[in-house]
Amino acid sequence: MTRAGAFALALLATLAVPAAASARTAAAPETIAHRADLGGGPVRAAAPFDFLGVQWRGPREGVAVRLRRAGRWGAWRALHAGDVHRPGRHASDLLPAGGATAYQVRLPAGARDGRASAITVPADARARASAPAPPAGLPVRHCTRTRAQWGADESLRFAPDGTEIWPPAYFRVQKLTVHHTVTEGGAAGAGDPAAIVRAIYRYHAVELGFGDIGYQLLVDANGCIYEGRHSGPDDVPVYAARTADGSTPLAVNAGHTAGYNAGNVGVALLGDFTGQQPTARARAGLVRALAALARTSGLDPLGSGLYVNPINGFTKDVPTITGHRDWLATECPGDELYPLLPDIRRAVAGLVAS
Repeated sequence: MTRAGAFALALLATLAVPAAASARTAAAPETIAHRADLGGGPVRAAAPFDFLGVQWRGPREGVAVRLRRAGRWGAWRALHAGDVHRPGRHASDLLPAGGATAYQVRLPAGARDGRASAITVPADARARASAPAPPAGLPVRHCTRTRAQWGADESLRFAPDGTEIWPPAYFRVQKLTVHHTVTEGGAAGAGDPAAIVRAIYRYHAVELGFGDIGYQLLVDANGCIYEGRHSGPDDVPVYAARTADGSTPLAVNAGHTAGYNAGNVGVALLGDFTGQQPTARARAGLVRALAALARTSGLDPLGSGLYVNPINGFTKDVPTITGHRDWLATECPGDELYPLLPDIRRAVAGLVAS
């Protein structure tokens, strides 16, 4: 079998969606963001919100936030710079807000240019009805969501003049990096993973100015895989296109590991795994996604070696399947998920071999 044939089997057999499902293109409820410049005092949002993201310049640590729910202020909690950021600015991960109506952000000495985005994400009952979770106890197979299925508003990728904000670039895949999104517990999103994906998309594409979501793939607690970064007009997620000449397909560049993105595919589990482990189904979905990527790109899931960024020349000697903290000083993908990576690598290798 040619490499192109293996690519079609590896990727489409695990990540492709049934034709009937992919036909659903009805628009999802609009994701709304209320932006405010931070002056130190409380900010009342235009509507109850599900997630809060904060950007700032200056010290990386020392930012804190509190939320107001049901007429009461909650305790102050620390915010940390998250997975993604804009050049010269720090940005938190999305903080679950649970229908809060107001917030207050405390910046440390030396921090400036603070900005917050309160994001309201209505649940999409149609999406949940058209894609029920598999029965308990059964393995998750072919549980995938295209951008159309999870309700991506493709207009967010374009500037007012019609130009694409973040044009795709494609590179040979060298590494696969596991993340967590730290978004578990949003009011609307708690029962609708697609709403969480839409919130992350809005935050990355518009609030942070990327023009798209920063991960190539995402996985929910049921093990369903979500197409992330837009990779082109064809039906193949992550990669440029099916190849006809037997060459290894190239993957679209994304924005999940600053300085080490080109040739590095980011897969994010929805949730916060600082103090709890992902579900068995989430792990199974992650293994499926990583196995499809490894087989398609010709990677050894148990391997290790030097990564070389083809854009900036940055290098790093890391395993083929890494956690975000293997690259940068971060807690991602969480203290409960990161130690599972050796078992995940072995499971991926077994699935690739089979």
